[in-house]
Amino acid sequence: MPSPETVSTPRMPTLYLPHGGGPCFFMEWPDDPHTWDKMGAFLRGLGASVPRPKAMLVISAHWEEAEFTVTTNPHPPLIFDYYGFPAHTYQLQYPAPGNPELAQRVQDLLGAAGLATRADAQRGFDHGVFIPLLLVYPQADIPIVQLSLKAGLDPASHLRAGHALSALRDEGVLIVASGMSFHNMRGFFHGGFEVSSTQFDRWLTSAVAQQQPVARDEMLQHWADVPGALECHPRAEHLLPLMVTAGAAGADGGQKILETAVKGSVISAFSFGLAARADSDVPSH
Repeated sequence: MPSPETVSTPRMPTLYLPHGGGPCFFMEWPDDPHTWDKMGAFLRGLGASVPRPKAMLVISAHWEEAEFTVTTNPHPPLIFDYYGFPAHTYQLQYPAPGNPELAQRVQDLLGAAGLATRADAQRGFDHGVFIPLLLVYPQADIPIVQLSLKAGLDPASHLRAGHALSALRDEGVLIVASGMSFHNMRGFFHGGFEVSSTQFDRWLTSAVAQQQPVARDEMLQHWADVPGALECHPRAEHLLPLMVTAGAAGADGGQKILETAVKGSVISAFSFGLAARADSDVPSH
């Protein structure tokens, strides 16, 4: 048996995951009790499909800063940045440790690519981090660093950041983007976006699946020009985390690993460099 020093670290995939609506997986929804079932089941089963990481770098839709910013708190608290939900959802716990060394590595890689960075020693994990990870890795025993979005939400800047961070994948770090491939609050409450969300999801799936990274980047940079895109994303913060994971993918191909719907609006998850799931239940178009 090889010694631990000679065991190679598998190259980690990158993931773009939906985090649902607030603490949606941890409460009852009397009007539509099964709205979040498929998404929740997908997240609960995802850990078995991914090599266990040494650490995670998570890019959440719910943190923006003037420059790319990383958390350096070794014991990050939770930020309950959702409002009006049942009292018990503010008692959730996810005591995953931080990783200041990884945070420094992230800053070094981004800095080497000419991207300005800063560190935040106080910030904890927002719900874009702890809500989905409570399902994917409920033991909360994998160290996590959170990376902010950059104000202005420029797609090219976030793709560039992903390119710079791709080396982490060979160091046992799972890069996770947490957002929603459809994010229009009117759609979540009232529906009516079936056509535009389906149209945009088909385009997004084709962009992710591009075999040439340059072509993929070019498509993703111009996402807002796609018919229906701005109906699906009146503001881009829930889509932009995808750009980081797509940039970090390098030459690895992308694929859809979940398709579900909320009030008729299509919501998908994507991976790069992950072996196909036999149970993914993703419809073909």
